[in-house]
Amino acid sequence: MAGQIFFSMTNTFIFTFSRLPAGRSQKSEARAARLAPRWETVSSLCTPGHSRFRFPSSAKPAVEQSNPTTAACHLHSIYTLPPPPMMLSRAVRPALRTGLAAAARPAPLINNNAATYATLREIEGRLKSIKNIEKITKTMKIVASTKLTRAQRAMADSRTYGQTSNTVFEKAETKPVEGEGKKTLIVVCSSDKGLCGGIHSGMSRTVRKMLLEQPDAELVVLGEKCKAQLSRSNGKNFVLNFSGVGKDVPTFAEAASIADRISMLPGDYSSIKIVYNKFLNAQSYEPTVIEAFSEEAIAQSPQYSAFEIDDEVLPNLREYALANSLFWALAEGHACEQSARRNAMDNASKNAGDMINKFQILFNRTRQAVITGELVEIITGAAASEDS
Repeated sequence: MAGQIFFSMTNTFIFTFSRLPAGRSQKSEARAARLAPRWETVSSLCTPGHSRFRFPSSAKPAVEQSNPTTAACHLHSIYTLPPPPMMLSRAVRPALRTGLAAAARPAPLINNNAATYATLREIEGRLKSIKNIEKITKTMKIVASTKLTRAQRAMADSRTYGQTSNTVFEKAETKPVEGEGKKTLIVVCSSDKGLCGGIHSGMSRTVRKMLLEQPDAELVVLGEKCKAQLSRSNGKNFVLNFSGVGKDVPTFAEAASIADRISMLPGDYSSIKIVYNKFLNAQSYEPTVIEAFSEEAIAQSPQYSAFEIDDEVLPNLREYALANSLFWALAEGHACEQSARRNAMDNASKNAGDMINKFQILFNRTRQAVITGELVEIITGAAASEDS
């Protein structure tokens, strides 16, 4: 009896036995007895594809018979398989040489601490990044605190002028003129800079609520922050926008130039509502509305005649009142922005400090575990050397 062995990628082999001529089988057995190689690692011969060779009946592997002609076996031990290399076909010989060479190669050494070292480097990198961010936030907090002092002085001056103008219109009992074709203009006073908490998003929410009540109202936006937020949902209401606002303490000249541009808009507005952040204290603020009136509304005031204003002066009064209100709104908004930025940078610095403490503890514990593991390896190696 002789057989054929089929190699696959697993350690399970199928032996198919077939009867050969008597003379040929005897020659094979004689040749096998003469050479009789001992294969120690049969599983190393498994190569991709489908290879086979003949072996004589003298080979007796441990086989679990499943039927009279076919048997399956798992080769886990050392078997004495007598087929010599010269009996293999030419297609199988390269696979045999490759398998034997792979079995003879020593297994590569694996560093168990590689993952730990990578983790240490990652933690160290995170620590460095957070420390740099903490330096930036502390510096920005100091700068914002310095600017807040100047902004509060400018806010106090602008509030005096703005409240005086509003007092005049309150005593004149000025009201918006309502009529067909009249629109409302909403002026939003924000800035171009961020990193100041939710100061801009809170004002944008207030403007959206106003637009829900007056969908036909038109928008004039000062600053890029509220422009970016409102353009997503209310872009069709935009008629004018300004950039470069909030770089420094606002001046009356800037407010006057903005008021001049607004006065030249072609729309017929019954009232102008200026939305800004009112400064309450160093920790809080709230969106507030100042109302400016048109020439027609001022002229129709019940107590207008008490002030004895000439009709030629009325356009200048209206534009001056608008510029005064804008200056007040911009100055208060700038003070709120600097206060919110200082608070935001203070919170960011505290959070960065907490993260640094947590990562420093994690780094120390991980490094201690690595050193302990290395010491254990050294002691174990020394003990093994003494025993040998």
